[in-house]
Amino acid sequence: MLDRFQYRADREAYSAARVRALEALLIQKGVITDKTVDTVLAFFETKMGPFNGAKIVARAWVDPSFKDRLVADTPKAIAELKLPEGMAGAEGEHMRAVANEPGIHNLIICTLCSCYPWPVLGLPPYWYKDPTFRSRAAREPRAVLSEFGLPISNEVEVKVWDSSAQIRWFVIPERPAGTDNMSEQELEALVTPEAMMGVAISKAA
Repeated sequence: MLDRFQYRADREAYSAARVRALEALLIQKGVITDKTVDTVLAFFETKMGPFNGAKIVARAWVDPSFKDRLVADTPKAIAELKLPEGMAGAEGEHMRAVANEPGIHNLIICTLCSCYPWPVLGLPPYWYKDPTFRSRAAREPRAVLSEFGLPISNEVEVKVWDSSAQIRWFVIPERPAGTDNMSEQELEALVTPEAMMGVAISKAA
């Protein structure tokens, strides 16, 4: 990850201590129980996360008609798949997909806060919420992508999509070359959250 988006080595420990203190206070006041946080974490580890996005993208790679439907009406197309209940909730409201293609590269940001389609991408990383990333990616997306190790040719148009509470965007990356003989399940393993955000591309293993 870029140096400019790195944080102090003790950030995780510091954040964890704050979470524990807040959790203890909420339990003491009877707002939650000692099982609540574990239940929520388990939900995002097993039901809502980038594994759902990988299934969606892999299906789009093998089924062009599904890809067209996914771009045209994202929630309706997602509902065709056998994914967990709740895909339209838990920060998944009003999801929209955009497709990378030759000559067009899409980048997802949220200038206001950190709106993010949790059901398909998981929880947002720290750098996505960083004011530096949010502002610079809007002003100079090519420079930011280059710093992520993804230089974009001047012949390729970069489109920046600003997520909000009204629309939460994600990217359908281009299918990697040399994957024609791979199964849909094998293709799922090539899809990363970063590729679905537009700060990386999917690569053949």
